[in-house]
Amino acid sequence: MAITSANQLELLQTAEAVAREKMIDPDLVIQAMEDSLARAAKSRYGAEMDIRVAIDRKTGRASFTRVRTVVEEDAVENYQAELTVAQAKQYLSDPKVGDEIVDEVPPVDLGRIAAQSAKQVILQKVREAERDRQFEEFKDRKGTIINGVVKREEYGNIIVDIGRGEAILRRNEKIGRESYRPNDRIRAYVKDVRRETRGPQVFLSRTDPQFMAELFKMEVPEIYDGIIEIRAVARDPGSRAKIAVISNDNSIDPVGACVGMRGSRVQAVVGELQGEKIDIIPWNPEPATFLVNALQPAEVAKVVIDEEAGKIEVVVPDEQLSLAIGRRGQNVRLASQLTGLDIDILTEAEESSRRQAEFAERTKLFVDALDLDEFFAQLLVAEGFTNLEEVAYVDLDELLSIEGVDEGTAEELQARARDYIEEQNRKATEAAKAMGVEESLFDFEGLTPQMIEALAKDGVKTLEDFATCADWELAGGWTTVDGSRVKDDGILEKFGMSLEDAQTLIMTARIQLGWVDPSELETAEAEEEDTEEETEE
Repeated sequence: MAITSANQLELLQTAEAVAREKMIDPDLVIQAMEDSLARAAKSRYGAEMDIRVAIDRKTGRASFTRVRTVVEEDAVENYQAELTVAQAKQYLSDPKVGDEIVDEVPPVDLGRIAAQSAKQVILQKVREAERDRQFEEFKDRKGTIINGVVKREEYGNIIVDIGRGEAILRRNEKIGRESYRPNDRIRAYVKDVRRETRGPQVFLSRTDPQFMAELFKMEVPEIYDGIIEIRAVARDPGSRAKIAVISNDNSIDPVGACVGMRGSRVQAVVGELQGEKIDIIPWNPEPATFLVNALQPAEVAKVVIDEEAGKIEVVVPDEQLSLAIGRRGQNVRLASQLTGLDIDILTEAEESSRRQAEFAERTKLFVDALDLDEFFAQLLVAEGFTNLEEVAYVDLDELLSIEGVDEGTAEELQARARDYIEEQNRKATEAAKAMGVEESLFDFEGLTPQMIEALAKDGVKTLEDFATCADWELAGGWTTVDGSRVKDDGILEKFGMSLEDAQTLIMTARIQLGWVDPSELETAEAEEEDTEEETEE
């Protein structure tokens, strides 16, 4: 095929037709043609030559040129496409590095193989342009609901026709055991859009919590208009879900608006989610109130929040326990996801027995350590004293406020408590040294001898060992394994060590060892505070 006047216009017509069919810019198709013709010309004139082709956008005429670039004297690598300043003087009057010498070369006749190669280049460029168009079109659809038609099923994954492209609904993103046949209509949430080598991949989901939130936005005009906000969503796909809503208009009930007349709005969402039961809950800024709402339909007797330990305990009447926990822990699990809190549920009887056990344990501690009779030890516990340190170092007036305690008795109590603590410290120090603990750990401020002994039993014997610990290793915490919360016991948890205290101690150790620059730490903290302030604004 020769590029002659007979087929010059045909090039432009072909480019227009391909662009219309693939819904891409015609200029991209012409650029692909230029690249393919340049490649064919290189196979004719030499692969090392820099041959360029330009197609006139009006006439379709293709011009073939050879380009040579002026480079430094010792930088010539390709003699067919580069030349020195001295060599360029025969072509240019005042050549400089970077100048280009352009010579027109005769058009080439494309043989069968060259034409086939050119066709492949054009097809490849067109495919790339089509993929770019698809990605640009669907990347902005991420986080929205899309309608499509089922094309086929591959290994349990559903391939969905979404108009100008395909999407995939993985089997783990389907609700329960729902199945689809070809040509079935499907509605799903666009979870992700990725640019991959084989083209843009659109990933759908019907189990994502935001799918339910978007469905409510479609069914409830007040949510779409911003009068009602969805603050949190938790789902057990195909079974049960909880959604927390709040109204920005005091005259509109957020729960009632989401339920609709005779439940019409919520039933439309339930129908799309294969009968998933939905609890619509009023959101509240107070964690305790929000948690009580989230545990509906169970009644809550009391909520105890331990902010230092990051725990929350919910006490329910004995007959409400199974309802609060739910089938296979579903209700409390969803409430935990909705509120972002770790929840422990106790019955009133369990809480009462636990309190009695704690009371008896503290009473025994005071009886054994301070050599008191049981009645006086119980009196101390009832007044709120939980450990010997509180008795030893509390202000004397607090002990004198206890009925029947005079100044002499108070001083004696504190003396006994201090003697006992010093003796325990001495024993702990000897035990720790016997285990090989270095002085660097004893000299570190913030750790008691009993803490150091506990660390030594866990293999932490130097300040370097301590500095490599994680905060949860010291203070303990909770992790989720296979959907169940598992307790991680901290080495120093029994001493009342909080995560915040653990973080401070570990960072102090790293600064002392020179692992962390305190000035960099202050800069990072300042930047973090600025970010938080900007977020709040």
